[in-house]
Amino acid sequence: MLTETTIKRLKCGDRKQKVADRDGLYLLVLPSGARYWRFDYRFAGRRKTAAFGRYPKVSLVAARACLVAARRELEAGRDPNRGRRLRHAQTRLAALVTFEAIGREWMSQQAPARRASTVERNTSVLEKYLIPHLGDCPITTIEPPELLAVARLIERAGYHETAHRAIGLASLIFRYAIATGRATRDPARDLRGALKPVVTQSHATLLEASAIGALLRAIDAFPGAAVTRCALQLAPLVFVRPGELRRAKWDDVDLDGALWRIPRTDVKTNVVHLVPLARQALAILEIAARLAGDSPYVFPGARSAASPMSDMALNGALRRLGYRNDEMTGHGFRAMARTRLDEVLHMPGEVIELQLAHKLPGPYNRARHWDARVAMMQAWADHLDGLRDEASGRRAASPKTHRLGVVR
Repeated sequence: MLTETTIKRLKCGDRKQKVADRDGLYLLVLPSGARYWRFDYRFAGRRKTAAFGRYPKVSLVAARACLVAARRELEAGRDPNRGRRLRHAQTRLAALVTFEAIGREWMSQQAPARRASTVERNTSVLEKYLIPHLGDCPITTIEPPELLAVARLIERAGYHETAHRAIGLASLIFRYAIATGRATRDPARDLRGALKPVVTQSHATLLEASAIGALLRAIDAFPGAAVTRCALQLAPLVFVRPGELRRAKWDDVDLDGALWRIPRTDVKTNVVHLVPLARQALAILEIAARLAGDSPYVFPGARSAASPMSDMALNGALRRLGYRNDEMTGHGFRAMARTRLDEVLHMPGEVIELQLAHKLPGPYNRARHWDARVAMMQAWADHLDGLRDEASGRRAASPKTHRLGVVR
């Protein structure tokens, strides 16, 4: 009869060995050193073998318990292997209806039709918050208090908007499970009003000429990574959303044609967005091309050139330059451009909104007012140069009012 000590002392040979325990249970020792619990028996006149698992994952005590259960099946006139196969099938089926399995299935089906930034955000919430706490739970067993507990953890960490997003994402997964016949209710619906409301705030930005000029000078002297400095320098010139900027790919940039085509999956309006590139933007991109090397991304990540820059890179760089979150953000370059293009350069509102990729009434034409947009982007780049020169003490060119004429 075996003991844990004798098992540990067993040595593997050139051939398979059967080391007997009791009542037909034995340990099969392979030349590789692997050890498996086996039980030989006869059922319906045929010799069969039941497998109880690998040692030491299945201990001696556990193997003997499996042996007792198998002999009971035999005494009752049932094949022990049939019962084990049913249990294995049930285990595999249960694994297919966990929150994690259904969540990942839903994500894989939704990803092709959603914006890259939305997929990235949802994946982050799923991986960081929902799966660690709910992933192993069969989806039909999750109750509202369990989901609320996860949201409360996020909320206590100070991420109020993320807590609401986690509840919303969980609700989409539950509804998908209902639609595919693996759940009957959405417990997230019972949590309406359970979390603190999110207070919406405008993205912090700078609007005064002197403050913008000082910011541009600070960006030019950014002491961090050169790739990050290039991204910061380009951000005010193109005023796209931060996610669109950091995920920019060289395949979408036409330096000769002075054009950047942002794929629809990266744009909030879900249509291809065209960005005219001013002379200043082209100069920055030429530097970025040398820095990027073989990376497909204009601004590759610090850890891997196969990935884009981190979503915290721009705001982190602004913090490093001394700008607080309530003073300037990566998204603030859009508000800066929107305000000054309107109030200082007197650009037509529709041209500004088109270049911001905002939804406008009527059918969308991605090249609408194209010549006006090209002229506006160059005028804006020249205006920023003027603010930078004034901040450095150099005499700027005489201020001009850029007008594009009546928009039709």
